[in-house]
Amino acid sequence: MRTAADFEAALRALATEDQRVKYRRFFPGDDSFIGVRMGDVFNLAKTALDLPAAELEALLESPTHEVRVGACSIMGKAATARRIQPGRHRELYELYLRRHDRIDTWDLVDLAAHQVLGTWLLDKPRTPLDRLAESGFWPERRSAIVATAAFLKRKEVDDTLRIAAALAGDPEELVQKGVGWMLRYVGDIDRARLLAHLDRYAGAMSRSGVRAAIEKLDTPARGSYLRSR
Repeated sequence: MRTAADFEAALRALATEDQRVKYRRFFPGDDSFIGVRMGDVFNLAKTALDLPAAELEALLESPTHEVRVGACSIMGKAATARRIQPGRHRELYELYLRRHDRIDTWDLVDLAAHQVLGTWLLDKPRTPLDRLAESGFWPERRSAIVATAAFLKRKEVDDTLRIAAALAGDPEELVQKGVGWMLRYVGDIDRARLLAHLDRYAGAMSRSGVRAAIEKLDTPARGSYLRSR
């Protein structure tokens, strides 16, 4: 599979009216779905990991949600492939940042932020994530925090905590949930640092963000942090 047109044609062949109706039920008013199950999109993405960056960009331009899901899934899987070459990883990283305007929903961010951005930055300065955290475009701010999952897998919590602090008062609920999600993983690595962070910032976070962060704490601790909201 060498072109965006090839991928989209194969994807459309998997669409069903039943699935399209389900999407319309879950996402009322959103007509961007054609009715392909996400599992089928991901499986098709595995067959297109060598798709050139220009073709991936063409997929990101599509108005069809599943097509853009496919593009982000390809990018994420390709970036974390065992034999990924630095040149290929760099072009995926640059494409992600350049076309973040088309990576504009929480699910698209979550498919590729830590795989493409986070893994590229493992051995580099993490300042690009600080710039994303300052963006006026909320999906870029979610990318900033979700990308740190790559560092958390190495038990590195500093960047997650720094960016979580910068986003503690973020007005966008989907950013808050991303912050809480990553903080929960910080707690798996260093509970004391999670608690210290929450002692300082829980009052600024949204209730849903705090809930996500404290999910694995004991009942008295959860109650205490929720009361701080």
